Amino acid sequence: MQSAAQIQAFFDKSTNTVTYLVSDQRTGLAAVIDPVLDYNHSSGQASTASADRVLQAASQAGLRIIWVLETHAHADHLSAAPYIKQRTGAQVAIGEHIREVQTIFRPIFNLDDVSGDGSEFDRLLSDGDTFMIGELSVEVLHTPGHTPACVSYRVGDAVFVGDTLFMPDYGTARADFPGGSAQILYRSIRRILALPKDTRVFVCHDYKAPGRDAYAWESTVAEARARNVHIHDGVSETDFVTMRQRRDKTLAAPALLLPSVQVNIRAGQLPKAESNGVTYLKIPVRLTE
Repeated sequence: MQSAAQIQAFFDKSTNTVTYLVSDQRTGLAAVIDPVLDYNHSSGQASTASADRVLQAASQAGLRIIWVLETHAHADHLSAAPYIKQRTGAQVAIGEHIREVQTIFRPIFNLDDVSGDGSEFDRLLSDGDTFMIGELSVEVLHTPGHTPACVSYRVGDAVFVGDTLFMPDYGTARADFPGGSAQILYRSIRRILALPKDTRVFVCHDYKAPGRDAYAWESTVAEARARNVHIHDGVSETDFVTMRQRRDKTLAAPALLLPSVQVNIRAGQLPKAESNGVTYLKIPVRLTE
């Protein structure tokens, strides 16, 4: 019988991001899912405070982190994957379709130092792949739509869905980023909702839906199927796509979109420092007519 996964959540209020520490109690081995690098866009200053909280919790519990798992190349926060790898020796993994995301964004930022083949990551994961966290078996589900590279990680009775799904009272991810698709997102979500109804669903972000006072990040497949405001049972693909496309037209770009994407397609690595010892991120500027 497989060990039960121990799951600890860490909420970063500044980016509304949830990082997870998932561990096997029997072996003391663990994975970190979607770690956050603290970054102040106004000052250009970054720190590892959020990642250090995760590392401290792992140390206190006697855990050894062997994986850093990204659900996708995030557009709303910078990844702390390289820092956790440096501190622990963990492998950094992401879905193999990160190659497509690199191909899309490399010319936008004129990034000659981005491979395009995903080699910045230690492991590229395909749909149906399995790997171990100690005695815990992790199944990879390719769940694109928000981005081409989105994956979900199924660990026992839990699934970590990244930005694909939100809490039932908040709905679903946007699908208007380059390479996104509302049609594909619908099919990916229905695949998640075909899992056993008692499967626990852990989301990557929460923004407190109107009327809810506390942040939340765990629900179930049954709850999503019954009352997700965008895609509960009975919502057709046509209706979902119409809703999603209409809603996406009203959404502003994430505040950290430009710095996040160019860092995260590098597996969280910052660009090399220039001759003055300072690292710079690029901001594309286009004058409108």
